[in-house]
Formats: sequence, structure tokens, C-alpha cells
Amino acid sequence: MPCQLPYDCHNYIFEYLNDDDDKNTLYSCLLVNSLCCEIAVRILWRDVWKFCDYDKKHILLSIINTLIAFLPKESKEFLHKNGITIPIQKPPLFNYPSFCKIISTDKIEVMTRRTLEKRQSIISEDLENVKYLSQEILKMFMNQISSLKVLKCNSCYTKDVKFVCSPRAKICLANLTRLECNSGLKSEFFYQISQICHNIQSLYIDFGFNIINGLADLISLQNNLKIVMLRNFKNKLFDKIIHSLVKHSFSLTRLILVECDLNLSFIAMFKNLQVLNLYYQDFNNSNFDQLQYIRFLKLKILKFIFRRDLNYSSHHYKMLINFLEINGKILTQLYIYGYHNDSLNIALSKFCPNLKNLCTLFKKNESETLKLILNNCQYLEIIKVRYGDEWFNGKTIFKVLANYSQKYFYGLNLNCYYSKIVDKLHEELEEFFINWQDHISQRSLSLIINTGYSKNVISEVYGKGMKTTIDKYMKLGIIKKFETEECGFIDQYSEFRTSI
Repeated sequence: MPCQLPYDCHNYIFEYLNDDDDKNTLYSCLLVNSLCCEIAVRILWRDVWKFCDYDKKHILLSIINTLIAFLPKESKEFLHKNGITIPIQKPPLFNYPSFCKIISTDKIEVMTRRTLEKRQSIISEDLENVKYLSQEILKMFMNQISSLKVLKCNSCYTKDVKFVCSPRAKICLANLTRLECNSGLKSEFFYQISQICHNIQSLYIDFGFNIINGLADLISLQNNLKIVMLRNFKNKLFDKIIHSLVKHSFSLTRLILVECDLNLSFIAMFKNLQVLNLYYQDFNNSNFDQLQYIRFLKLKILKFIFRRDLNYSSHHYKMLINFLEINGKILTQLYIYGYHNDSLNIALSKFCPNLKNLCTLFKKNESETLKLILNNCQYLEIIKVRYGDEWFNGKTIFKVLANYSQKYFYGLNLNCYYSKIVDKLHEELEEFFINWQDHISQRSLSLIINTGYSKNVISEVYGKGMKTTIDKYMKLGIIKKFETEECGFIDQYSEFRTSI
């Protein structure tokens, strides 16, 4: 008789698959036996929304129909009175909603709209029935979930948030650790969350709407706020919000500002920052000169993504160089993107000797600067660069990497977005792989090609020549990992996303 692994062993293995985002393998575990099915279901439904690909309507409909099956009798009667008929379904095998640890009101709205449209209950412009069904599902979640960890209310249409006022919301939301919302939600939402949730550690706020009373109090009342991401934050909203944030100057370790028009001098208050990301910041009006000489003793990750519609003088780059001179020694990750400046690249090679991960721009005639970085940054493992006519081409960068990268280096991320020379890439890569065999690292390579949603680039990358080259050197063990990313080169949310 075969030996059955204990529950804990199965759970550990399946959690590993989940952390590795191998959802297809995890999904296949549902079919093994009843024990595997039970464990896999709990993990898959923890964040069921990641399966909500809007192009796969059958998955959307399957999820929402499962949720509808759990609506209580009073909800079904309410929906029936409003012209929404709920079909009779067989009782599900598991209490799926109770496994959820993440709720996305935006995706619930999308799924309910698709469901009602399919049943011809509404026309696409009629949002009233979508609101009714979404609210009943959200109230059902409040009753079924014992402890929600993540709540996402980002959509500009998510205005009616009555579910946070339901009787069991106090139990369901008491241990919420991450909140994503926009500032246009009703003040009632922020008031209720402020009363219930005091242990939020990660907070994302989109200020694309007018600020609502209660938001500053919500920030202020948290006990251990660690990660804050603010989007479209303007100076006119500055005082109350910043005053609330400063109360967390000791606990805050990550600060991400996206498209904010702000005086950045307030950042000096957060001396325990480990991650500072500034995306599309207008450095012309940011008072960065007040921040350039501040020392952050724990700063490990720094990202500066410039706005391309603005012109920056040598003075702005000099301020960043001053900042790196003071804080660069302990940095392990540095991203500078949007505008090119060779003097800044030379400075980082001098002031940032402990970098492991670097993203920056090089012109095609700046191979000496790359050599300088590779020689001085002995621990560098991964580098992200632009690949194209104006920027580094393959012959240049591959030759320098093969000859000058140090023993820890193994990862290359190429931004081929809009590149016209990507059709020659597989030939240049083959020469690089041949040279890499004798490299001091002796580590297998990890190669990522970013295509930025460009169909022409994608078709070239997946061309026969590239596939043949990659397959050949993967079999030889020269390449360990090869991926293409059909997205923006810089992911502004990567530092905000945390496991629950």
C-alpha cells in the first residue's frame, strides 16, 4: 500500500508552488485525491482574483457563479425584487469564500457586469444591478471570511462601500494588513475602516479624486505602518496627509511616490527607510536640494524614474550624485531610468560598490562606463539596460559583459521596446553564450527580454532563430532561465506588493 504524505508535507509543497506562481501545476493538484484537492483549493482561493484574466470570460463566469451560490436567502430575495434572477445550483463541495484572504471590489464589479450581460439581465450602460449584486457578494464575504488580509478598492466606480458597515465586518477586517484604495471613496468608508483596522502595514492611495475627510485619520490611527505608496499626490493635499504619515517616521520602511507633485523635503523625516521609489517626479519643483545631503542609514533600494516631458539640467543630476555619495555605499539595488546621464553612471560606479541589481541607460559609445561599473561593483548580479540603435547594441554590451563582469553576475534584462534591430539579437546572443562558457562566474545565465507589448518585437523575439539558439544553450546548461516580459520595463508596484 503506497505511503500517504501527511497533511503538513502536502501543504508545504503546495505553498511552495504558490510562492513560485506555478498556478497551472497547483491547479492540477486538484485532481490527485481528496486530500490534495482540499489543500490546493484553500491556497488557490486565497487570492482567486489572480485567475481573473479579462480575456478568459469562462473563468470570470465560473468564479462569480460559485460566489453567487453562497448568497444567503435574504440576498437572493433582494436581488429577485430588483429583477436579478439567481438560478438554482448544486451545493458546492467546499465553502470557497471562507478561504479568501484578498478581496478586490473592482474585479467583483467586472465579473458581475459580465455575468449579468451574459444573462441579458442588463445592458452594459446600466450599473444599478451591477451595484446590487456586487454589494450582496461583498456582504457575503464579510460573513464568510474569518480574517481578511488584503482589501482593494481602486476603481473610480467603487463608490458604494456599504459592506464595511455590515455587522460582521468588524471581525472580518480586524486583521487587515494591506489596503489599496482611491481618495474618492465616501468618507463613510474611511471612517469605518479607521474604527476597525489599526494594523494595516501596507497602504496604497490613488489621489486621482478629491480628498475625503477621514483619510488622514485612517493613516494616523495605524499601529505599525511599514509601506506607503501614493499616486497623483499634489501639494494642495499636502498638510494633513503628510502630518499623519510623519507619525510613522520610525516604522515606515518603504515609500513609493508615483506621479506626485510634491515638496520632497518631508522624506528626510523617515530615517529608517529601506526602499525609496520616486516615479515620474518633477524634480524641478520638488525641493530635492533639501534632501540631497540627508543620510539614510538603512536605505537598500533606490529608484529614480524621470518624467520625459521635462528637461533636467546638470544641476539636477549633480543633486542625485550628491545623494549617492552619501547613501550609495549601502545600496544593493539602484534604478535610474527615463533620462540618460553618463556622469551619473560614472558616479554610481564610484559611490555604490555593493550593488547587486542595477537598471540604467547607456549610449552605444559608453562601453568604458559599463566596464567601470563592472570593475567597481564587484557584487553585481543583475543588470537591466536599453537595447537598440541609440543605446547599447548586442555586440557592445555582450562583449563587455563576457570580459568584465565579476563572479557573482548572472542576470541580464534587455529592454527591446520599439527596437528595430531585435531581429539580429539571436545571432549576437549566440556569440555571447559561447564566450560565457569560459567566464569566471561559472554560473548559468538568466535572460529576460522586455518587449513592452510591442507585437513586432514579440514576434521577432519568438522567431525561429531565437528559439533555436535559446534551446541549444539551455540544453548545454549555459542558460538556466529565459523569459519575455510583455509589459513596461519598470514595474512601479513591485515594491508595494507583499505576500500575506
